[in-house]
Amino acid sequence: MTKYHFTGIKGSGMSPLAQILHDTGYEVQGSDIEKYFFTEKPLHERNIEILLFDESNIQEGMTVIAGNAFPDSHPELVKARELGLEIIRYHDFLGNYMSQFTSIAITGAHGKTSTTGLLSHVLSGHEPTSYLIGDGTGKGMLNASNFVFEACEYRRHFLAYNPDYAIMTNVDFDHPDYFQDIDDVFQAFQSMAMQVKKGIFACGDDKYLQQIKSEVPVVYYGFGEHNDFAARNIEITPEGTSFDVFVRNEYYDRFTIPLFGDHTILNALAVISLCQYEGVPADTIQKGLESFEGVKRRFTETVVGNDIIIDDYAHHPTEIRATIQSARQKYPNHQVIAIFQPHTFTRTQKFLQEFSESLSLADRVYLCDIFGSARENAGNLTIETLGDIIEGSHILREENVEELKTNEHSVFLFMGAGDVQKYQQAFEKKLNK
Repeated sequence: MTKYHFTGIKGSGMSPLAQILHDTGYEVQGSDIEKYFFTEKPLHERNIEILLFDESNIQEGMTVIAGNAFPDSHPELVKARELGLEIIRYHDFLGNYMSQFTSIAITGAHGKTSTTGLLSHVLSGHEPTSYLIGDGTGKGMLNASNFVFEACEYRRHFLAYNPDYAIMTNVDFDHPDYFQDIDDVFQAFQSMAMQVKKGIFACGDDKYLQQIKSEVPVVYYGFGEHNDFAARNIEITPEGTSFDVFVRNEYYDRFTIPLFGDHTILNALAVISLCQYEGVPADTIQKGLESFEGVKRRFTETVVGNDIIIDDYAHHPTEIRATIQSARQKYPNHQVIAIFQPHTFTRTQKFLQEFSESLSLADRVYLCDIFGSARENAGNLTIETLGDIIEGSHILREENVEELKTNEHSVFLFMGAGDVQKYQQAFEKKLNK
């Protein structure tokens, strides 16, 4: 049997793919840098070997799956070519792998991970389902009939896929290091839409998705009455959010989710729409919705005394707005304190004003130094550039994290796609002293 070696196994897609192959009986190993990433925990739990990058990791008889962040000049990939081994890029391998299942791609500028996690959970309560979630979670089932996966638009990587179904949550401008503008982003999604084989479930409240053309049916969901699946009669309680679902203006059922914020209703509605279309009973859908415990780094809560600490991946102005709305709905009597670490210099520069506007929805704002990426680790602006346009904001570093303790009875939102968790961990230590 083939032994798979993952170059960059700690990646948010690579780790779950390694887990899936391991779960279905393949021999798997991988390599990466020494720094700890939360995506590696499930690899350790499966005893999947994680090595440091080294060309000696590559041996005869292996198939090498290469992470998209690593160039062909990477020493392991050079060695693999010297040995005549098959090298497959992550997105190409995934595109081939899913052909044996009913495949469901979840894509969009925001909400991909949460929706993928929710759909995986609900469908798994109906029939065996394998899944790949962008929070580093994967599960392979030997008798799976469905394959649910997160499909990222960055560099048009999702065009390697021809899924049976696609959920499209929204179209928004992001990744300014690659996309030219919102029209360029839309064209990527339009290309993806033409590759779907059975049906698309798209948010009909999104002005760009309303323009999507496809050779398969496009089913719309959202709040507006024009949608095929519409959420109405919304009620927010301390336990969560309840709403009626109407299918083409006929009452279908009432659902409750243990979540808050408009975006969580839309995510749930996408799942309900696809499941109803596929014949999953409403009571099965509800059981899945109410037992869903969330995905990593999406409004992940820790309670310390009267304070609520939330870890969230929000790194775009739209996502920050959604996270703050969720916090205000769930904890209406608490102050909302935003601790934000921008991710990449190009994104920070492009959305400087939008970041200022979204963060200003919080009661107080703390800013951490900009986190670079493997593609871009330096830039001309600093965190002070953003701080100068947010009235009353503070610069936060690990040595002055104790300043956060001056905010009593608060919800602390630690937001970012980098290593903002180190500030959260330092703060928690101060609180627990």
